[in-house]
Amino acid sequence: MNRSYLINLAWRSAWNRRFTLALTVCSIALSTFMLLGVERMRTDLRSSFTSAVSGTDLIVGARTGSTQLLLYTVFHVGAATNNIRWSSVQALEQLRGVAWVVPLSLGDSHQGFPVLGTTRAYFEHFRYGEQQPLQLREGQRFRDLYDAVIGAEVADRLGYRINQRITLAHGTGKVNFGADHADKPFTITGILARTGTPVDRTVHISLEAMEAIHVDWITGVPLPGLHIGPEETRKMDLRPKSVTAALMGLQNRAAVFSVQRQVNNFAAEPLMSILPGVALDELWDIVGAGERALLLMSGLVALVSMAGLVSVVLAGLNERRRELAVLRAAGASLYHVLALLALEGILLTMAGIITGIAALATCILTLGPWLQSTFGLSLQLGQPTPMQWLLLAGLLLAGWAASLLPGWRAYRLSLADGLSPRI
Repeated sequence: MNRSYLINLAWRSAWNRRFTLALTVCSIALSTFMLLGVERMRTDLRSSFTSAVSGTDLIVGARTGSTQLLLYTVFHVGAATNNIRWSSVQALEQLRGVAWVVPLSLGDSHQGFPVLGTTRAYFEHFRYGEQQPLQLREGQRFRDLYDAVIGAEVADRLGYRINQRITLAHGTGKVNFGADHADKPFTITGILARTGTPVDRTVHISLEAMEAIHVDWITGVPLPGLHIGPEETRKMDLRPKSVTAALMGLQNRAAVFSVQRQVNNFAAEPLMSILPGVALDELWDIVGAGERALLLMSGLVALVSMAGLVSVVLAGLNERRRELAVLRAAGASLYHVLALLALEGILLTMAGIITGIAALATCILTLGPWLQSTFGLSLQLGQPTPMQWLLLAGLLLAGWAASLLPGWRAYRLSLADGLSPRI
């Protein structure tokens, strides 16, 4: 039988079933969208978690667990067991091999967002992701005592703009029960560009400002009968007495274990230092159940998607019984029928996969900023992961296998069964 005639006949058959085939392509596209979407969410979730801090060689704080130290310094979750003295921070700067030290002071909040007291060196040395520095979306860093630089999520959620005045509250909860610092308002001078890290949810002020709002407080409670106004506070010595923790950068990363040993054996007070990367891996082992759940969901979606693909093909068997019998009666061998059906299945599956990938890319580009601002989930376009390649290969294989089912059916049925009218 003429192959070109057979192909032309198959093309006319496909065109005659264009609506059914379009539904099949849409089904495969939806399966691809769900599979790759879940896998992309899983990988980007871990990437966002592990990229919260980079370029910092050691994190130093009072002796506690490494996970707890990481949580309150990087993710601003929980509280420190104790502060470290300012004199200890100054001594850390003098250690051999230390390039820079950025002190951090925590404990206050604004509308549920943590407040971080630090120095201008924080904006110079803090890195996230692939050694990316912090960038200002607009405005400038704090210069005056009552200046504040806010993260992108703080600005977007609360609708803040440059030169807007805000007040801070004592404690880390959304409800402060009157324990606020309304007598010393701050002016927003800068808004940081979005990073997809806890920086986006943080209000940054200077260490001196952190001291200023607590000059008439003691152990977290306002001193009764004592009120020091904001202008009077400017005249006071606002050098911090203690800070919560510190970030350290080294001149040579090869000396990290030597410096870590010096910090852990610090004589003036009990301190501990951790490697951020190691602590992040330990923390992910604890909270990584979400990743395992997404991986399981991805596998279930793959199973359901492939079962749905086979079901769609099987649903069209009855309408193709007569067509396949006609092809065989016209002289097509079983090999020709199987080859045409396999080619049709591969092309349909590839069309569905390409459509699904395009739909996912469009959603990431259009809905990515909204997902990040609303749920804090940063989805990025990138090269497919090995798992995604495996899922795509599984879809393609399932489409090819499903396309052979009509051929096997045609082989088992007689020509008379396919050509006889059904009553």
